[in-house]
Amino acid sequence: MREFEGQLDGQGLHISLVVSRFHEAITTSLLKGALSELADRGVSEKNIQVAYVPGALELPIAAQWMAQKESCDAVIVLGCVIRGETDHYDFVCAEATRGCGRVAAAHDTPVMFGVLTCDTSAQAAARSGPNEDNKGKHCAESAIRMALLRRALNETESGQ
Repeated sequence: MREFEGQLDGQGLHISLVVSRFHEAITTSLLKGALSELADRGVSEKNIQVAYVPGALELPIAAQWMAQKESCDAVIVLGCVIRGETDHYDFVCAEATRGCGRVAAAHDTPVMFGVLTCDTSAQAAARSGPNEDNKGKHCAESAIRMALLRRALNETESGQ
C-alpha cells in the first residue's frame, strides 16, 4: 500500500493570496497569520504574491486569475463576512464559497478558503488574532500540504 500526505516544507512553492479589504482589520490579521506560517515553513517571500479585492464576492475571480498563472502551486483566499440584519450575508457566503470551489476544480489548483463567516465581530476577532486559532495560519499550512500532495501524486503518475 502506498500512502500520500502533503508535508510542511514549503521550499520552492509559489503561493498566491487573495485578500478582501472589507473588514480590513480582520483580513489584515488573517494575512499576517498566513504570511507568518508560510515564512516559518520555508516559502520564500519572492514566491508569494498578494492581491487585494474589495470584498468577498470578488475573491473567486481574483483566485482564478492567480490560479491561471503557471507558477501558482496554491491559492489562499482570505476574507470576512459578518451576519447583518438582511439575507445579504447568506448570498455573499454562498457565492464566495461556490466560486472558490469552482476555481479549484477548473484549474486543478488547491484553493484554501479562509473566509470567516461569523455572527459577530468578536467571533471574527477570535479567529484572526495573533494566536494558534488564526485561520489564515491554518489556510497557509493547508496550502503547503495540498500543493506538495498534488506534486507527489503527479510525480507518481509520471513514473518518477
